[in-house]
Amino acid sequence: MAEAIRMPLLSDTMKEGVIAEWHKKVGDTVKSDDVIAEVETDKATMEVMPYVDGTLLYIGVEKGKGVPVNGIMAIIGKAGEDFQSILAAEGSAKPAEQAAPASTPAPQPQAAPAQPAPQAQSAPAAPQPAPTQPAPAVSNDDRVKASPLAKKLAEDKGVDINAVKGSGDNGRIIKRDVDSYTPAAASAPVAPKAAALAFVPAGQEGYTDTPLSQMRKIIAQRLSESKFSAPHFYLRMTVTMDKAIEARKAINDLSPVKVSFNDLIIKACAMALRQHPAVNSSWMGDFIRQNHHIHIGTAVAVEEGLIVPVVKFADQKSLSQIAEEAGKLIEKARTKKIQPQEFTGNTFTISNLGMMDIDEFTAIINPPDSCILAVGKIAATPVVENGKVEIRQLLKLTLSCDHRSVDGAVGSRFLNTLKAYLENPVTMLV
Repeated sequence: MAEAIRMPLLSDTMKEGVIAEWHKKVGDTVKSDDVIAEVETDKATMEVMPYVDGTLLYIGVEKGKGVPVNGIMAIIGKAGEDFQSILAAEGSAKPAEQAAPASTPAPQPQAAPAQPAPQAQSAPAAPQPAPTQPAPAVSNDDRVKASPLAKKLAEDKGVDINAVKGSGDNGRIIKRDVDSYTPAAASAPVAPKAAALAFVPAGQEGYTDTPLSQMRKIIAQRLSESKFSAPHFYLRMTVTMDKAIEARKAINDLSPVKVSFNDLIIKACAMALRQHPAVNSSWMGDFIRQNHHIHIGTAVAVEEGLIVPVVKFADQKSLSQIAEEAGKLIEKARTKKIQPQEFTGNTFTISNLGMMDIDEFTAIINPPDSCILAVGKIAATPVVENGKVEIRQLLKLTLSCDHRSVDGAVGSRFLNTLKAYLENPVTMLV
């Protein structure tokens, strides 16, 4: 019996998934562990497997289109089996691609126009013959075994697709190959933008419209809800980091992995949260949930926006364990290999822009947390101590709090405990 393959819920904030790539077409034989599609969520690009064997009878939407969570992506069954009853029960619109008796090639004329359009953009940059050249240019590009998503990524990044080594079936270039490709000339990705700007005549206005990614849509939605529904207030504090700098150097002489200042802050926050559980809470509408576990998220910038990998049970881990786990999670986030369980469940969030030379800033609370800590850079600053001017390494912290669940006095006590840990890191080790 034919079975519908539905869009899975791949993150706690996901409402729909966009088909980034179909790996199978109607009429193909599919095994339960085959990857039939790549789906772009608001957090990452995930592979989807059908978990049933059979023939792909129907594809619900074309590449680049969205499917709501639990909506029909595809239908798999026996070759030639009728699946219209499934669509009728679902109330689906016209299928994007479906099997027809003895006409398996039919989908290809439909899929073909979708791909030549973007490919033809790059055709003029190739050979000299003009009107008759676009079609051969597409076929030349098709000789490079690469998924359409990989080709688009390569074009966006300014990467020569011919220089990328494929790790897919029969040497096919897939998305992760382009993501991990490191050419000798690191400046190549900047070239397309510079060239595009050069064509704008002096004194002439212009603009570029960029379609919203799923991630950017959800960031806009969730942070708007947070900013305009949660009454934010902000607490600022300056921390002297001289001892932390010395301690980090001593720790890295012994640690199997490099411990960053952000790792020190994660550990200090986790220990301070243990003493101030009201900060480790969530506003639930008609009650406040005080979490007994401490899962700390760290905001990471990626091309499409922000993602928050979560170090779970951070208070129970050593600095080297936090450093190792955080490093792996950040790398996964940047390469879009992070899994849903690795970016959900946060009870407190840290946003650190110190490495980008930002003195201080305020951050919007990351739901369902009650607080987020904004971290600026460590800067040598003259201070007066005992009537003398001394140079100290100062760090500015800003705690954004949801006043519905955290009061000013509660947030202040938390910051004072955090400051004590950072100003004397040895106290975190005893």
